[in-house]
Amino acid sequence: MAIPWLVALKVIPWGDVIEHAPKVLNAARKLMDRQKAPAPGAAVPAPLDLGDAPPTLGELKNRLIEARQLIDQQAATQEQMAATLAELAEQNARLVGAVDLLRKRTRVLMAAALVLAVGLVWLAAR
Repeated sequence: MAIPWLVALKVIPWGDVIEHAPKVLNAARKLMDRQKAPAPGAAVPAPLDLGDAPPTLGELKNRLIEARQLIDQQAATQEQMAATLAELAEQNARLVGAVDLLRKRTRVLMAAALVLAVGLVWLAAR
């Protein structure tokens, strides 16, 4: 069972993986930092308390502005996550293509080795 894993590890183009790893890591770190810390100046709006008196039009307008800013921030974060995901998908597609190419080359090499082995046996039998 360990042999397929070893074969899989050998056919991965590690040069490409290593080349793109810092970009993916930086994008992931930026995304995690953005998720952990709220943007400066953007406080989470307090829940609307309708206990005593109805809020004034100004208070409602301020809450609406704050809510809109939070929605915009979340939309920007979602766009960045989508871009990161697209980049990862593109890299994954390249890796799959490289593995497929190496698999085909391995089959050709095995066929050539088989032909050479048959040729050697034929020469030795003469």
